Amino acid sequence: MKRSKYPKYTHHFLDHDGTPRFYLRVPGRKRVPLQGLPWSPEFMEARDKALKADWEAPPIGASRTVAGTVNAALISYYQSSAFTSLARSTQQSRRSILERFRNDHGDKRVALMHKQALQNIVNGRKPAAQRNFMKAMRGFIDHCLSLDMIKVDALVGIKLAKMKKTGGFRTWTEEEIAQYEKRHASGTKARLALALLLQTGHARSDVVRMGRQHVKSGKLSMRRQKTNVQFDIPLLPELVAELELHSMSDQLAYLTTEYGKPFTPAGFGNWFRDRCDEAERRSVPRMDYARQLLFGTRSTEQLLQNSWRGSDGRQSQKHNATSRRRIEFGLPRAPARRSFREQELANQRTSLPKRWLSH
Repeated sequence: MKRSKYPKYTHHFLDHDGTPRFYLRVPGRKRVPLQGLPWSPEFMEARDKALKADWEAPPIGASRTVAGTVNAALISYYQSSAFTSLARSTQQSRRSILERFRNDHGDKRVALMHKQALQNIVNGRKPAAQRNFMKAMRGFIDHCLSLDMIKVDALVGIKLAKMKKTGGFRTWTEEEIAQYEKRHASGTKARLALALLLQTGHARSDVVRMGRQHVKSGKLSMRRQKTNVQFDIPLLPELVAELELHSMSDQLAYLTTEYGKPFTPAGFGNWFRDRCDEAERRSVPRMDYARQLLFGTRSTEQLLQNSWRGSDGRQSQKHNATSRRRIEFGLPRAPARRSFREQELANQRTSLPKRWLSH
C-alpha cells in the first residue's frame, strides 16, 4: 500500500521566507507546530506527543462566557442530561427559543432573574409563542434550581394570553380522501404514504421509520420517536392490500426516497406536501380519520389507548368523545416543587433589579 505524502492531520505551508512549516491540525483542536520533516523520527515523535496530550477542549464560547450569567447557565443546561435526553426535534425547537432569549439577556445575572422580567417578555409574544416559550424555559429554570443558580422559580404565576378556539387542524372528509386517491392510484408511493398516515394515525417522524421489521402477528409494533413509548396497532385490511402492491427492496422502511434511502421527517413532509398539491388538496390529513377507521372495527378502549398511548384510560376516553376532534399527545406534568402560594410569597420577598425588567 502506497504511503501518503503526509501523516494524517498534517497541515503544511511555506512561510514568507520560503521555509516549510508543519502543524498537527485535528478538527476542533488548536493546531500544534511540528519539528522536522514528515515521517522523520523527530517529526513522528513530536506528532505522537501532541496526539497524546490533554485535548480536553472547553465548551465553545467558554472563554467569552462570564460565570453566573444566563450565557453560562444555558451552556450548562445544554450539556445536562435533562436536555440531551429530549427528542432531537424537541431539542432543536427549544434551543431555538432559548438562543433568542440568550441573545437579549445572555449577559445578565441568572440569579437576579425574576417573574416580572419574564412576564414582560411573555407579554410581547402571541398566545401560541407564549406557551412555547414557557415550555422551553421550564426545563432551563428547573436546571438552574437544581444547581442553586437561582432560589426562586420565576415562572410561577406567569399569566398567559388566552388561545383562540380554532377547533384544531381540520380533518379530511371522505370526499377529499377520494380526491387524493383518484389522483394517486394504488401501487404508487403517494398512495402508500396516505395509507400509512390514515391507517396508523401516527406522526410523520414515526411513519418514515415504519417497515416490515415492525410487523409481528398482524400488528405494527414500535416505539414513538418523540416519546420512546411503545405502541401496538393492528394492520387494517386496506393497508395490507396496499403493501402487497409494492415490491420488497433492500431497505426495510416502507417509504423511501428516489435514491432508495429512508425519508427524513422533514423531507417526507415536503414531499407529501407536493403530492397533496398535485391532488389539489391544500391541507394534509390528520390522525383523527385513523381513529374513525378503528372505530369501524369496533375497537375497545384498551386498544385505542394502546394505539396512541395517552396518559391513562381517561385520556383515551376523552378523545373518543368526538370522532372529529384532534388527538393530543402528552404525558402528565411533574408535580411542582412548591405550592403556588409558597412560590408567590418567595417571589414577593425577592428584589426586582431594573436590569432584568427590559425586554
